Amino acid sequence: MGLWHVYYEDWQMECCGTPFSVGDEVRWPLLLVDPQTVLGGGWHDQLTQIAGPVEDVGGVRMVREETGLPVALAADPDADEDRRPEPGGGTRAAGLLSVERHGAKWPEAGGRVRAVQVVTQTWAETEPGSRSYEPVPGQRRLRAVGRCPKWFTETEGERAADGRGRRSRESGLLVTLDVPGTDSRLSHAVRETRGIAHQDAEPGAETRDISAADLAALLDSLSTPRRRGRPDPAGWPTGSRPVARGGTNDGP
Repeated sequence: MGLWHVYYEDWQMECCGTPFSVGDEVRWPLLLVDPQTVLGGGWHDQLTQIAGPVEDVGGVRMVREETGLPVALAADPDADEDRRPEPGGGTRAAGLLSVERHGAKWPEAGGRVRAVQVVTQTWAETEPGSRSYEPVPGQRRLRAVGRCPKWFTETEGERAADGRGRRSRESGLLVTLDVPGTDSRLSHAVRETRGIAHQDAEPGAETRDISAADLAALLDSLSTPRRRGRPDPAGWPTGSRPVARGGTNDGP
């Protein structure tokens, strides 16, 4: 088993999603996006690293990650040319895994939901009185829940000192998915936290003999902002991790 953080955007759930609970089996098409394009960036503890051969599946550029996870590579809609690696070669990249239910189709990843957190993001007007909002970098909270909602809420707050209106919006979900036949840096982090040796560890050892509630609490602790000296669950030194290029909600 491999543990993977997956972002499920609010509108994707409200439009075409089916609510699920911790412990449910699900199957989702996963897209690796540039984390800086999602809610203002700052996804330090939720990033995923993938490595493997690149293939073309029905016009979709995707990677069969070296431990088995199928992931599509997002294109950069603002780039003059497609900078994704060509099919037939290999790639190593990092980004934010997201659920993408619109546009092209590609093989889905299936697994068990181990934890669900509602992502609440602060948004502010681009200009005072504009009524056009943008995410405020660094103003994000995660709240653990047992079941994801179908609909998401929004609360209008007071105006900031610069006169811009602010809102607090439930902008999606952070889901930890346990995918059979795979392994991940997050799984390594869980094994390390639980004192399980990496060498010769059996697949799924990190989630064995631990209750669903305790595992969800542990995963919650590994997806909150890092404190000084705390290991990075993704396994990269701060400021040095690679970032996947691209990201769009319209499919690869």
